[in-house]
Amino acid sequence: MNEFGIKAKNASIASLGLENVSAAYWNLNAAELVEETLIRGEGILTDTGAIAVDTGEFMGRSPKDKFIVYDDKTKDTIWWGDVNFKFDPAKYDILYNRICAYLSGRDVYVRDSYACADSEYRLTIRVVTETPWSNLFANNLFLRPTHDEIMNFTPEWTIICVPGFKATPAIDGTRQHNFTILNMTKKVILIGGSGYTGEIKKGIFSLLNYILPHEKGVLSMHCSANIGKDGDTAIFFGLSGTGKTTLSADPNRGLIGDDEHGWSNKGVFNFEGGCYAKCVDLTKEKEPQIFNAVKFGALLENIEFYDNTSTVDYSNISKTENTRVGYPIHFIENAIEPSVGNVPKNIFFLTCDAYGVLPPISKLTTAQAMYHFISGYTAKVAGTEVGVTEPQQTFSACFGKAFLPLHPTKYAELLGKKLKENKVTVWLVNTGWSGGPFGIGSRMKLSYTRALITAALTGKLDNVKYETLPVFGLNTPTECPNVPGEILNPRNTWKDKEAFDNTANKLAASFIKNFEQYASAANDEIMSAAPKVAVNA
Repeated sequence: MNEFGIKAKNASIASLGLENVSAAYWNLNAAELVEETLIRGEGILTDTGAIAVDTGEFMGRSPKDKFIVYDDKTKDTIWWGDVNFKFDPAKYDILYNRICAYLSGRDVYVRDSYACADSEYRLTIRVVTETPWSNLFANNLFLRPTHDEIMNFTPEWTIICVPGFKATPAIDGTRQHNFTILNMTKKVILIGGSGYTGEIKKGIFSLLNYILPHEKGVLSMHCSANIGKDGDTAIFFGLSGTGKTTLSADPNRGLIGDDEHGWSNKGVFNFEGGCYAKCVDLTKEKEPQIFNAVKFGALLENIEFYDNTSTVDYSNISKTENTRVGYPIHFIENAIEPSVGNVPKNIFFLTCDAYGVLPPISKLTTAQAMYHFISGYTAKVAGTEVGVTEPQQTFSACFGKAFLPLHPTKYAELLGKKLKENKVTVWLVNTGWSGGPFGIGSRMKLSYTRALITAALTGKLDNVKYETLPVFGLNTPTECPNVPGEILNPRNTWKDKEAFDNTANKLAASFIKNFEQYASAANDEIMSAAPKVAVNA
């Protein structure tokens, strides 16, 4: 084992109630954690050297089983409702003690790590896991302290992850046997009954979405970010299927991070030290950076192999469509370290509009940026999910509703403040359909979308003529290098203009209806940016 040894610091976890564990393996490196996983029969080495594990019953997050302890600190600050569920403090104490009893006589794996690449906002985290591969995930996804930092490490927060412990709802106060519980007062995150490692990652993200905006004035963001050779930072927001990962992966720009960031007065910083990428249908041609990152040290989850081989069949989704790979960010060639950038110059809201109504690119006012940020719109298309036969709207506040402890307007108002202070340009980019809705029109060419984003990043859309489109009031350029001018106004691409108008009004009405849940807390500036349904709709 490494120089930190086994049981070397058991006293350090005795304060957590874990003094009776059999052995505590501290800060093992990737090779040691892989070896432990293989010895325990919990993983298989693939032909690229990555280790593959099955996460068991849960192969994705369970948002209805994420709780926040309801106490004096949280009762008046958390956005309680269908995202944030209350947990009784007394039940938390019972559950915590039962977890400690469960771990008595068992091995645990302990990792010291931190979140937030900007040292001013660093959050020190001690991760205690039941399995070595959960610990490998924490090593890959969180930021890794230096040797000297580890020797003098003091954790502010603790994560205890016990997939093998199944709660009893009648005793523990959970909904079912799995749970993720954030205790903001005691600074502990409990995860049990689920081996899905994404619960570890998103537990900390939810926490930072509370601490940073509420206590530090930093905007926390569910986005990717990159930086150009001249130091210009760009941010990409977008729900699944909008092209966030693909479009932010630019060989001409350095990657700051692919998923979670903060925006302080100094600039943008990554929360994480790694990436947790979807790998369904992964190929070297489509996603070369991710494909090449699947090597020794990476953790694959819930994948299948080609028969009688150790070669991953990325097209096989018989277990789940949510196959994943987690790896340190330095596995990506153009990743920058430390993962920080300047104040953003451009922000892109990516949407896959399967109705073919939104323009391929438009420049948003500050009010529109706040409104569309809260809306977090995209559309699913037929074939992506069972029962989806025509486009369906999907709205996720701030492009990450499931992870917002505060009301969405809090994040939107902080975004608006930063946009005004820094004169940032916000673009709405439709990577979806043109010439008609799904089934009639065609998907926007990736080459056109890349050309539009490149033009925005390089200032080539700064001095061109714009037109304001009806209903959504979006300002759209009338020309762009390497993009046919006729596609920039979506109405021009439809043969049936009346059908376009009707569809635009239908989508606008959906925006308005979705926003009703936030309207009472939204200021007049935000509400002024709502789309206007035509009278003859």
